[in-house]
Amino acid sequence: MMGTTETSRVKGRYRPFCCSVKGHVKLLRLGVTVTSLAFFIFAKAPEPYIVVTGFEVTVVSFFIILYIFRLDRLMNWLFWPLLDIINSLVTTLFMVIISVLALLPETTTLTILGGVFGLLTVVCCLADSALIYRKLLFNPGGPYQKKT
Repeated sequence: MMGTTETSRVKGRYRPFCCSVKGHVKLLRLGVTVTSLAFFIFAKAPEPYIVVTGFEVTVVSFFIILYIFRLDRLMNWLFWPLLDIINSLVTTLFMVIISVLALLPETTTLTILGGVFGLLTVVCCLADSALIYRKLLFNPGGPYQKKT
């Protein structure tokens, strides 16, 4: 077949990352985490709040870049969905701790807002990991299976 591209080989099933549900959830997760980081910075919150949230922003940014440029398909020696699920669960654990500590009494309003957005990050992380897990569970022969 002349002129076939990767998108036509999968018979119209390819959807750009930014237009997929997984892409929307990951971008929402990035936006909520950046908002939480901004509130923590403006409130001059303790350094662990800023460091953990900043690290999460960096990791999610790298995953978004990885999926946008389809580098997960090029580097198929690593099982990216498993790394993504582990990242989401570790982020959930750390952000719950940071958010609960930020919501304790004797904090400023901006720190409380950072904690609330941190809890929204936790919800986005759980949704993100559930989407990836569901994709792996119900579509084992799908895009994450290595072709021989």
